[in-house]
Amino acid sequence: MPIGRVVATERKPNTPHEFHFWTALDAPVGIGTIVRVEGPPTSDGRLVTVYGVVVEGFSYTDLQTPLHDVLGADGDPAGAMRAPTDRTEIRLYTAHALRHVPDEPLQPVPMGSVHLASDADVAVALRMDGYLREGQRTAIPVGVYRSGAMQSPIYLDADFLLGPEAAHLNISGVSGLATKTSAVEWLLGSIFAHFPAQKGSVAAVCFNVKGPDLCFLDQPAVRLDDADRALYEAMGVPAEPFRDVEYFAPWTARGHALATLRSNEALAHNVHPLSWGLREVLQFAEVLLNKDDVDAKADALIDFIRERVVNQEFSDSLLERAHTVRSFADLEQWFRELLRGMEGRNAETWRTHHVATIRKVRNRLTNISTRCRGLVTDDGTSNDLPFGAFRDRAVYVIDVASSEEDAQDLIFARVVSQLREQLERRTLGVDHVVVFVDELNKYAPSDGPDTYVRQMLLDIAERGRYLGLVLFAAQQFRSQVHRRVVGNCGTALFGRMDMDELATPGYATLAPATRVKLSTLDKGQLMVRHPHFAQPVFVRFPRPAVLSGREGMERYPAEPEPMLEVAVTRSLRALDPSVTLEWVKQAIVAAPEDDVLRARNRTLQARPEDVKAYFRAQFRGRALPEQVAVRPSALPLAGAGSDDPYSF
Repeated sequence: MPIGRVVATERKPNTPHEFHFWTALDAPVGIGTIVRVEGPPTSDGRLVTVYGVVVEGFSYTDLQTPLHDVLGADGDPAGAMRAPTDRTEIRLYTAHALRHVPDEPLQPVPMGSVHLASDADVAVALRMDGYLREGQRTAIPVGVYRSGAMQSPIYLDADFLLGPEAAHLNISGVSGLATKTSAVEWLLGSIFAHFPAQKGSVAAVCFNVKGPDLCFLDQPAVRLDDADRALYEAMGVPAEPFRDVEYFAPWTARGHALATLRSNEALAHNVHPLSWGLREVLQFAEVLLNKDDVDAKADALIDFIRERVVNQEFSDSLLERAHTVRSFADLEQWFRELLRGMEGRNAETWRTHHVATIRKVRNRLTNISTRCRGLVTDDGTSNDLPFGAFRDRAVYVIDVASSEEDAQDLIFARVVSQLREQLERRTLGVDHVVVFVDELNKYAPSDGPDTYVRQMLLDIAERGRYLGLVLFAAQQFRSQVHRRVVGNCGTALFGRMDMDELATPGYATLAPATRVKLSTLDKGQLMVRHPHFAQPVFVRFPRPAVLSGREGMERYPAEPEPMLEVAVTRSLRALDPSVTLEWVKQAIVAAPEDDVLRARNRTLQARPEDVKAYFRAQFRGRALPEQVAVRPSALPLAGAGSDDPYSF
């Protein structure tokens, strides 16, 4: 049943990419509606069908100016209701073409009848029919397109979302209303449910940069109504939280607990420490070093230390003994002995390196463990992500929300570099990894210094799809992100947008009515741009089936940092449930706090079969305090026997 007719005038002609049509006043057509145009048969018997999406709407009457209506009602708005007849009103819509069938020759849209698109029409209009075929299905549901009572699932092509044809996804929208995090949580669940088996395995690494946003992905949602469940069912995605989630976070500055809001003991079973020693950090020292202060000479010395000193026996005539540097503490001792030897010989250079350069590098390198305390350890112990053992459909969340900016940069740089290197060697454990980064304005700004992190994001955006490394990024202001990052994102999602942002040149290709709709979207609504879609499409997606950050904090409130004995007990109990508080107290009696934390970290790193024996072994060789008997003085104190033994 047609709902309208294509119309063309001298002032508004139709083109191959844009056409106009009129409808009845009660036709269910609005901005974003997908329609089908059926043209008359051509002279050679061909039937031309054109699909389009409405981008603008107009309402007309026979009035030339508003003054005619005022005079017709005698200046009284109520008088217009008493008019003997109603004025003629028409609805005129402008649509942008999505697809022509057949696509050649490409001609202006013909005069024809206009119909609302059916489910099958939506699939053809958006070219989804190419990847919905049985046997070649690579469709990933992103949301539901609604028109009146009809709702049709909208799918993304996995080859253009996760590679290798195109890749990466970018989400823009104002804070709190655009549901950026919710959209990523929903889309990851959809990918895990529908990613084709023939494409291999997939996992996700998410950086939690704001509060508790991603801290409860393994907990079921409390507000999932019937409408949400209906959307899950329509798109074939289970309405359940992620089944395989692991959390990683650095230690706090004191080192008693992990620096994460997921600190409730009821959720501690899958929360692991993230800490690195000298070997892991030195490879990315340039992330933390100021290029204005560390020049080429200092870089040369750092490279020498990295290649010739760390993790191997090193001897020199200036050193009192051979050194094997495995930790920042060893490195400090090596620097101290080297400088002492240079002072003893009154030498200004050592192996072409000036003493001033050596002192500067010593200051910068040994300061890293202090600047990133909790993440970087002095003793060389390391607790890392399970590189080489990533699991299919697993989510690895790295909580950096409570970390300093330097530590955040170091975490991001090293984790992404390890992912890239192991994907190149095909040793990671999975074939594809989705890396989710929020606040992209901060990590890859369009202006400012060219940081190491921004270079890495550019590298992922430009080369990652060939490796299976996929970037999912979110930000409030797309216009303030580096153009090469967003430009290489094949898919873009837009939630509610700020009007100031929509006024920037990057949105000039959108029709005015589309921009207005973007500024008024409700939660759960998105505009989707995808390589297969000739024009953006508006969709609705359900609430994520996971506990939100705010609700999670109410149900599992964060616990304060515990005392040393309690902290060690909780950590070791994750490896051996038989560990008790009393046993820990006896094991660490009279031991310095730093030694206790070092023993705990080494035990967590080794994960031995006999946790208790391994933990106790870390204190061997420590001299226990002895009870020394006090001998009576041979000479009596002056004034002995008085109340004042010092005779004051």
